[in-house]
Amino acid sequence: MANPVLPSSGVLSPLGLDAVRLSPGFWGDRAALNREVTIDHCREWEEREGWIGNFRGERPRRGREFSDSEIYKLLEAMAWAGHPGLPALAETVAQAQEGDGYLNTRWSGSRYTDFEWGHELYCYGHLIQAGVARLRTHGQDLLTEVVVKAADHVCRRFMNGTETCGHPVIEMALVELYRATGTERYLEMARRFVERRGLPALADIPFGRGYYQDDVPVRQAQVFRGHVVRALYLASGVVDVAVETGDQELLKAVEAQWERTVARRTHLTGGMGSRHADESYGEDYELPPDRAYNETCASIASVMLAHRLLLATGDVRYADLTERTLYNMLATGVALDGRSFFYANPLQVRVPAVPHDGVNHAAEGGLRSPWFDVSCCPNNIARTLASLPAYLAAGTGDGIVLHHFTPSEIRHGRLAVRVETGYPWTGSVRVRVLEDGAGRIGLRVPAWAADATLARVPVSAQDAPLPDGPVVRPVSPGYVHVEGPWRAGDELRLELPMRPRWTFPDRRIDALRGSAAVERGPLVYCAESVADEPPLGDLTVRTEPPVERPAGDGAEGVVELEVTASIGGGSGVSGGSGGSGDGGGWPYGAAGAPEDGADVRLRLVPYHRWGNRGPATMRVWLPTIPPAK
Repeated sequence: MANPVLPSSGVLSPLGLDAVRLSPGFWGDRAALNREVTIDHCREWEEREGWIGNFRGERPRRGREFSDSEIYKLLEAMAWAGHPGLPALAETVAQAQEGDGYLNTRWSGSRYTDFEWGHELYCYGHLIQAGVARLRTHGQDLLTEVVVKAADHVCRRFMNGTETCGHPVIEMALVELYRATGTERYLEMARRFVERRGLPALADIPFGRGYYQDDVPVRQAQVFRGHVVRALYLASGVVDVAVETGDQELLKAVEAQWERTVARRTHLTGGMGSRHADESYGEDYELPPDRAYNETCASIASVMLAHRLLLATGDVRYADLTERTLYNMLATGVALDGRSFFYANPLQVRVPAVPHDGVNHAAEGGLRSPWFDVSCCPNNIARTLASLPAYLAAGTGDGIVLHHFTPSEIRHGRLAVRVETGYPWTGSVRVRVLEDGAGRIGLRVPAWAADATLARVPVSAQDAPLPDGPVVRPVSPGYVHVEGPWRAGDELRLELPMRPRWTFPDRRIDALRGSAAVERGPLVYCAESVADEPPLGDLTVRTEPPVERPAGDGAEGVVELEVTASIGGGSGVSGGSGGSGDGGGWPYGAAGAPEDGADVRLRLVPYHRWGNRGPATMRVWLPTIPPAK
């Protein structure tokens, strides 16, 4: 089955790219753009920067110590997308493999001398994931031979001892290779890597061992901490090991860590990572909007983990977070043209970025860039969009479950359905049965959709007037299942309320007190200001119902919002003395009544669309005008 995650057991069974086919729509359009534009864009830049040339032995070697992994992510994207350029790139990679299976263009000749920062096992992990993708979409060939040889080398070198890698990913890669080949030593190697971490297995560093999750054993950890991508990749591998070994204690440990992390260390967009210095989580409720890091790769890792937990447990919470992260992080990470990317994704940008069309040498900044010194995010986006259909639905013992709604066709067992929807712009989801069949069809009602309704419409009653027409019934958030049998043409019609809603932060999030955000359906919205549009640094908003409006750029179907804002005026602080300027020289003092500024209609755009009009300031969390006393 063409699927990046194929556990041998679980409440839900994944459906692969051969079972879920995207049609034009929100995700279908992005997958097509990825296949036709983004993958080639990544390959062109990797050639231009010399990273592919490293495998040909070109000197001096170019790129960071882990740049090999970017070529492997690209190979994985090519495998899932059926890209014709894969064989030639695989042949280039194969040239650099040594006789015993070792493969690394940075460390050949000085192997395994820096487990903290060398990334050798990390690179193997992405190589193995590319090989698994090729096995499941094509079968054995040169790339899969390279991968098996490398994996066998890892097992020979590391099966005994206490060593592991400073950057996890080898764990879930080896488990997936075990699932694809049935070779037990790959699973055992992954299990040992998991159990070694936190003993400790690595040297201490200025960031502390928590940076790479080596401070405490996995089973004893209470929350995800340290470098976010490392933490989430490790947790994904831990879930894989737990599922394949039947270790329920290990699985429960990750579930508890996920729950606390989502409740206390996750941004409204689903992004994770509050600190720029070490790309890490902050402490509980440390969620600043302007200094939020929210690396695009971290959002992808979050989806990987939530998807694994969803398959293992069937708990709808994991699908809810996945939806939030897909629409507000993955979709944000790549521009509408498929050729530029965000690395970091803050929820507020105070100063417009400086435009450029080359390599961005800093991950920060509020402007998508065509490439970065560390270009993990473009390649990660490419492989995720190429395999996205595998995340949208699952099989059950007697039917199918739809986690995420986008135009598509889904086939599993005796069921075949077509999903027709304008989601996320509209809340109408129509699931049409294509062939006579049996089994249950499950639909996820998102956590925000408290007033959703569902109607089952037999083909024989689709033109019947009321009262003989379909019965519409309310459904609550969670999974709702409808039993068969089914006739071709039968439909399920789900209506999700798409009213804009104000969202307020937990009072324990210090950086967000006195502010609010706007959501509509699965989308988070933000204010954006370019050129001569109203500035965002001196506004407050009234939490009156937002008004829907069509997109300012004319994009078909896209919904923007308007709210009432006050630009200018005082802050509600009286007193202050000395100095000069708008604030009287001192921005603190006794509480006073806020002064009214000029009311304007403030335009809000979906967060995933911000930054496509050029350099801009932006904010998701909007200061609110206190209610009148």
